[in-house]
Amino acid sequence: MPDNLFVPPRAARLLRGALAVAAVPLLLTACSSADKTDAVASADAVTISDQWVKAADGGMSAAFGDLINSGDTPRTIVSATSPASGRIELHEVVADANGTKAMRPKRGGFVIPAHGRTQLRPGGDHIMFMDLRAPLRTGSETSVTLTFDDGSTTTFTAQVRDFAGNQENYVPDHADGATHAGTQTPAHGG
Repeated sequence: MPDNLFVPPRAARLLRGALAVAAVPLLLTACSSADKTDAVASADAVTISDQWVKAADGGMSAAFGDLINSGDTPRTIVSATSPASGRIELHEVVADANGTKAMRPKRGGFVIPAHGRTQLRPGGDHIMFMDLRAPLRTGSETSVTLTFDDGSTTTFTAQVRDFAGNQENYVPDHADGATHAGTQTPAHGG
């Protein structure tokens, strides 16, 4: 390049401005590709272990296990389905002022913390099978599909086991958002 090249100040400013405008898309692309490491679907970040379903002749049952999140952000399960059941709800067990335990639908679903776990246990959070389509016999297996708040899904298989404990009452969640006394159905053992 010649030593005597003179660029007028106005042209130099325009050239610097044009270069800055051209660099913006490159910077945005670099930033968005770094963000994609957090864009892992919830179904790819969450696994389940020690999963099982309570044996039942009909009516209701429940599924249990450990939900493990390997991701950097919390993940939320908002619903579940299974060919074994006409309807499934995500449940929690809570105690009233008298200490009586009752299960009810868990608002907001199951949250699995980043790099953490959520345990589904009898007497605690569980996946409630309602309107069983056929008996769940000890030693058989059934599949359960979990749906996350990002729309992703994962399916696991759980073995059916005998379990006689935890006989809470069920308090359904009504459309108006309230639970109502006197609407309890028989205990399901979950």
